[in-house]
Amino acid sequence: MRKFDTKVQHLKYKVLREVAKEAWNGTLFDNLLRIPYAIVPGKTPTMRCCVYKERAILSERVRLAIGGAGGDKENPNVIRVIDIACDECPMGGYEVTNACRGCLAHRCEDVCRQGAISFDHLHVAHIDKSKCVGCGACAKVCPYSAILSRKRPCENACKVGAISMNEERAAAIDNDKCIACGACVYQCPFGAITDSSDLLTVIDLLKSGEQRVYALVAPSVSSQFTYAKRGQVITGLRKLGFHAVAEAALGADMVAKEESRELAKTGFLTSSCCPAFVSYVRKAFPQLEPYISRSPSPMAAMARYIKETEGDVKIVFIGPCTAKKLEVRQEAVRPYVDAAMTFEELQALFDSREIELTALEESEPDSVSSYFGRIFARCGGLSEAVAQGLKEQGLTEFELTPCTCDGIEECRTALLRKSKDLLDANFIEGMACVGGCIGGAGCLTHGAQNRAQVDRYSEEAQARTISDALSALQTEEP
Repeated sequence: MRKFDTKVQHLKYKVLREVAKEAWNGTLFDNLLRIPYAIVPGKTPTMRCCVYKERAILSERVRLAIGGAGGDKENPNVIRVIDIACDECPMGGYEVTNACRGCLAHRCEDVCRQGAISFDHLHVAHIDKSKCVGCGACAKVCPYSAILSRKRPCENACKVGAISMNEERAAAIDNDKCIACGACVYQCPFGAITDSSDLLTVIDLLKSGEQRVYALVAPSVSSQFTYAKRGQVITGLRKLGFHAVAEAALGADMVAKEESRELAKTGFLTSSCCPAFVSYVRKAFPQLEPYISRSPSPMAAMARYIKETEGDVKIVFIGPCTAKKLEVRQEAVRPYVDAAMTFEELQALFDSREIELTALEESEPDSVSSYFGRIFARCGGLSEAVAQGLKEQGLTEFELTPCTCDGIEECRTALLRKSKDLLDANFIEGMACVGGCIGGAGCLTHGAQNRAQVDRYSEEAQARTISDALSALQTEEP
């Protein structure tokens, strides 16, 4: 039974599972140093040069798995580099390959303004890394395509330029640029970049029994836990101790209604659902920040509704997004969401309690959402929902011309065009992850089939319209 895409994910999961087991038993801090030995027993290395280095790296993973209790409190970012694990990648940058034929033209030398290119006695080109600025001009003019850019996987994955190399050749994250999307986490082949965890907070909430704890589940859950049925996952959450299971998709219905009304009033908006996209707008295009929708994210909207109607409860968001872990720390969101965890972490929780999902009966969540709320999980879904919101509220005189951005690179293009007044659209739907939420770094699996699974799940929604979903709420909508 394959639960994950990669062995790196599986290793991360094993650490989370062992931490969770000890936390449930109340023995975590007594047995903290034993966890690396439980994962890598004996003297035979399985991944690195020796078991001692493997255990040292695992100790760092444990520290990040316990999050606020053992993390770096001076670093506000949830995306962290395990320096000791980041030592196998080449320096990167532009390099001359053995395809260089030692030609006479020397176009690469002529085009380099930094004087970084020289030739040996065989006329083969060499690049002086201390002078090279990485402009790529030499690679463009080489007739043999002999000059290649060998970026590290994390640098390739990071489309906002937040990753560089420090003096020890380990990856370094610029928090002023990082949007916590987690693309580097998923793409690092050595698992040297990871996200800190709220796992202990969640377990403490479930163990205390002092307050009811709600699981607020993202609609992208429909593309995860492919070895079990969705209804079995819902039952599994209740067996973990959650009092109720609510759909963030109902919060998406709320946002679709509010955002469509706001758009018709202002004439132009960028979406506010994806916290990584919102962070990107604020950091890279601050002049466009006034255009960000004032609507909360579906998570925040639904959590606020639950707390306002149910009273003194705790809420844990569960989804595919590492950026949500930063969103729940925001002043506007902190009163409503008490913790956020990923599907990877949820799988570790299930297994730490030996909950076999496939053996459970199916059950339904404690809320009703619409087709349009559920399709927020994929790229294009938000724009469809906003169009429906305009229609249902009789705002058909406003002509929606959306620009759906599938991944942060498309977001950059749209925002750049808007900043230059060249964008032929009045609504930017920004999704930092390719595919939308179904491509989030905290997913168990990533694949083309995920979109189809979300669409099937959306078709099963009890409410066919946004209005139908919101009419089930106990409070009157404004």
